[in-house]
Amino acid sequence: MKNSSLFIVLQRMRKPVLVLIITYTIAIIGLLIIDGVDNDGKPYQMTIFDAFYFVTYTATTIGFGETPYTFTYAQRMWVSASIYITVLGWFYAVGTLVSLLQDKLFIREIKRTKFKKQVSSIKEKFIIILGYNQITNEIVNRAIEQGIRAVIIEKDETKANEAILENFTPTVPVLVADAHSAWAIEHAGIKSKYCKGLVSLFEDDSLNLRIALTSKLLNSHVKLVVKSTTKNHSDNLKDLDVEIIANPFSIISSEISMALTAPNLLKLEKWIYKIDNLNASLPSFPKGKYIICGYGRMGQHIYKRLKYYDLEVEFVEIDRSKASTFASDNYMHITYGNADDKNLLQDLGIDNAVAIISATNDDTTNLSVLATAKKLNPKIMTIARENEMDDFSIFQNAKIDHSFMPSRILINKTTNALINPLSDKFIRLMSKKDDAWASKLVKTLTSKIDESPLLYELTIDKKSAPMIYEAIDSKKDINLEIFTRSLYNKDKENNIIPLLLKRNDNYILLPTLDEKVGKLDSILFACDENAKSDIEYISQNIYEFHYALTGKEKRTIFKKDI
Repeated sequence: MKNSSLFIVLQRMRKPVLVLIITYTIAIIGLLIIDGVDNDGKPYQMTIFDAFYFVTYTATTIGFGETPYTFTYAQRMWVSASIYITVLGWFYAVGTLVSLLQDKLFIREIKRTKFKKQVSSIKEKFIIILGYNQITNEIVNRAIEQGIRAVIIEKDETKANEAILENFTPTVPVLVADAHSAWAIEHAGIKSKYCKGLVSLFEDDSLNLRIALTSKLLNSHVKLVVKSTTKNHSDNLKDLDVEIIANPFSIISSEISMALTAPNLLKLEKWIYKIDNLNASLPSFPKGKYIICGYGRMGQHIYKRLKYYDLEVEFVEIDRSKASTFASDNYMHITYGNADDKNLLQDLGIDNAVAIISATNDDTTNLSVLATAKKLNPKIMTIARENEMDDFSIFQNAKIDHSFMPSRILINKTTNALINPLSDKFIRLMSKKDDAWASKLVKTLTSKIDESPLLYELTIDKKSAPMIYEAIDSKKDINLEIFTRSLYNKDKENNIIPLLLKRNDNYILLPTLDEKVGKLDSILFACDENAKSDIEYISQNIYEFHYALTGKEKRTIFKKDI
């Protein structure tokens, strides 16, 4: 049986209440039995109410005086004894109550009760965040910016208090509990119809897998964002039908692949993640000899990707025990030693290498290695792994050519997948295209819109696009072209490019403007601010929709015209 605040109160205050009841009963019975006298000297028997009233204010040390008549010596002797036993009873009760209010278990249960009430009061879309740190803090902020609430479960009370002190607006309920606890996830609202998804980005892949299993058992329809850094755990998550598997090292290797073969695809991805605009320089990587410093999950992924393109790769690892698995790879060449050693780098051929990647989990080491490499070969491209988000300015000042931050990648992947699912799908679909396709799209976007187009997702339903939905329901043919109509001038078009159309489980990449729109279709637009505003008006306002459809103003009918 789970503890509750009410149960704890009843359990802990049972004895003090019984003591008070017994002492009051003894004192009252004595006053009822002992005879008193009235003002005329006649015998008087105190009533139960008078006795209770007198003992109440006497036991609580208020002391109004003797009532209803002056007491006899016998009554005063009894009252004297009663005062001690009742006051002691109150001391015991108050002491127990104070102790209860300071009890950690009771305080925790009060907070849990408050948490459950806060979650149950949320009547809008929200996501459940497991664990609180810099990454999840950023995810919460981005979700709130998009009008999505958040709920946090954090085991560490200090971190939980930091989340509370962050003072998010609107309020973010925080529960101190194990993230893998089924009851905690359930109380966080995973079964609520307003729950949009659950985020689990712990370093322990096994913990993430356990959380995914628990969450799917509680609600098989909830969307999960789960971190995985190994193929085995990723396959297990896929077996559980986890929708979004975030592997930052796999994403990094994919970005390196795009930088090698299709830099315009990487430019599009950076634009979608709001890292760069479409006029930024191409993030291309040279082909030639690469040196990777640090054997770890990131290093392994990058190595496999470079070898896929038949590039020469040298691996440097200081810890022999880490690299024990290399023995099974006949194509791997590894040198054991300190990558910050000038002699070692020269022996590896730093002079004729085109790039060096420092992928350790220590930012100081990464910066030091790349600084040494740059002195030995000023023309070499430096690529670093950033581990701490606070060190962003340090890497900028160090003039690193390219840096990859796993934590930032997790933030981008998670928020995009949960808040902008169509743009996440667009990234996955476009990654299968070549650089010519991406280059053409970049030119189209910059020429028709600008260097930083907005992304806007619209679902054709009764809530988001009631006018479009009703028109389709009444058998009217509605094409994507209607969204390009300017509401200021019917002869002009807005700056809009449809990027993706989702219909049931099918996706149309870069649909044409003559593509018919159906009920419950979802569309991803690239547009500017004015175009976005017009899309919203066309979708929701009957007059603006009529104008966009016919090119004529809809006449308003007043009662006198009827």
